[in-house]
Amino acid sequence: MTFVLFALGVVLLIGGAEMLVRGASRLAAAARISPLVIGLTVVAFGTSAPEFAVSFSASLSGQASIAVGNVIGSNIFNVLLILGISAIIAPLVVSQQLIRIDVPLMIGVSVLVLVMGWDGSFSRFDGAILFGGLVIYTVVLLYLGRRGATTAAATSDEPAPLRSTPEGASSWLRNLVFVAGGLLLLVWGSRMLVTSAVDIAQLLGVSDLVIGLTIIAAGTSLPEVVTSIIASLRGERDLAVGNVVGSNLFNIMGVLGLAAIVAPGGIEVAPSVVSFDIPIMIAVAFACLPIFFTGGVISRWEGALLFAYYIAYTTYLILAATDHDALVTFGTIMLEFVIPITAVTLFVLSMLAIRRRGARTKGKVD
Repeated sequence: MTFVLFALGVVLLIGGAEMLVRGASRLAAAARISPLVIGLTVVAFGTSAPEFAVSFSASLSGQASIAVGNVIGSNIFNVLLILGISAIIAPLVVSQQLIRIDVPLMIGVSVLVLVMGWDGSFSRFDGAILFGGLVIYTVVLLYLGRRGATTAAATSDEPAPLRSTPEGASSWLRNLVFVAGGLLLLVWGSRMLVTSAVDIAQLLGVSDLVIGLTIIAAGTSLPEVVTSIIASLRGERDLAVGNVVGSNLFNIMGVLGLAAIVAPGGIEVAPSVVSFDIPIMIAVAFACLPIFFTGGVISRWEGALLFAYYIAYTTYLILAATDHDALVTFGTIMLEFVIPITAVTLFVLSMLAIRRRGARTKGKVD
């Protein structure tokens, strides 16, 4: 019965996120916000709603390890698995705004989480700083998006859409119902998922942290998986990348921030999270920059590389949780061979990309 409740919770989360994203996306489009900003805010925040619901519920119920593990695991899952699979399906074009603004911000807030958790907890003040940063980020994005949409409309020869028609009013009401229904399903699904996940952890003898880093992180990231893969298949590849980057920013600043605010006494952080899991999240965020930077495209082989690293990360967690004999050997191979080779490869590719851009710029000047 516990596993049935867990599966039902995941289904409700996916269904609720789908309703929320569909309704919110249409509302944002009706408000004349640019598609890129919709991907970074409405779609990204909507697909991160399961992480928000689960972490919020876990914090209130005293399951702080699940709240922290869910955020960190989801961010690692989003970049390594979702971007990896999406790029394998079709190479992903990366917007220059993501390279210049959003990815560096994702790296910055990831490092900030490490600094905040260094003392062994995320206090309510830490949560307020993170959540305040999300509010500022969203306001700036919406402002830029509205300004960009207004500029595009001013230069377009197409007539402006009619605003206050009966059909338009009914459409707004229908989308608001979608948003409310999606939120309701998310609340139900999150309660089922947290309760059943704790029972499963106790049944298998696995810590809440590992469950949060793996099962719950993957389960609550399924809306991002579906959204990014569908976007990649339909050729809306910038949306696939924007969804992942925006979701990661919302997870850290919104989900973790608000969870720390509502949790009694803040959220305690296990030493293993500070010494291993958060640094992995930071490393994954840093890896985005050279991969995104090389030509502005995530190629299929780079997607395969991201996917392979997620398999390696999950394998390490399983070996560590079961105290397997192969843990030391596996860790040595990853730290001394695989990771250094990958870092050197990405560095060389970045240098080649810089040289190519410099050559193109020089050619234009000449």
